[in-house]
Amino acid sequence: MTDCARGLKSLLLLGGISFWCYFLKALIAYGTRYGATAGTSEEIGRILREKRFDVKIVNVREEKIKDVSEYDLIVVASGIRMGKWVSEAEDFLKKFQKELKQKKLALFVSTMKTVAEREGKTDEVAKSRKVSLENKVAEYGLKPIALGFFGGVMDYNKMGFLMRRTMGWLKPQLEKDGFKETKPGVYDLRDWDEIRNWATELADKAR
Repeated sequence: MTDCARGLKSLLLLGGISFWCYFLKALIAYGTRYGATAGTSEEIGRILREKRFDVKIVNVREEKIKDVSEYDLIVVASGIRMGKWVSEAEDFLKKFQKELKQKKLALFVSTMKTVAEREGKTDEVAKSRKVSLENKVAEYGLKPIALGFFGGVMDYNKMGFLMRRTMGWLKPQLEKDGFKETKPGVYDLRDWDEIRNWATELADKAR
């Protein structure tokens, strides 16, 4: 069987049986502070490619997107700090607000939610999801087919002096909650099974 043309449907006739094979084009546009959202975007992109999507992954802080008309699925993602999106990811939502309403759209954020989950703070988790995702959807009048609310990464090496000092108290709490350093100063709070399952379900919804 030959490869499918990018973004097009190709009809293949084998033994008199017709097969439809196609790639949908997907864009993952993300903003990140400490790298968590970049890594999560790459993993989601990997899963989508396995599901026969043609995926482009863009750090919107480093590359400006001029047009999104060619994409069937758009995933917009951001790290969250103090309830705020990365400014460039927020700017992407503003710039393409009209176009995103016409696309199959998904949003996900990288947060501290796994810490709150392990501590049984369900109200705090729900509030954080509302502020970082549900309110954003309402603000821009979007209709996403999926919302992802994931853990992030605490990387003290990438924090400025004041932020590192401010967040220093959290280290013992992370250790207490069972999070170990993946390397000195770095705590990965992500649940990779959760992320992969979400990406698989997204692929099915986007077809």
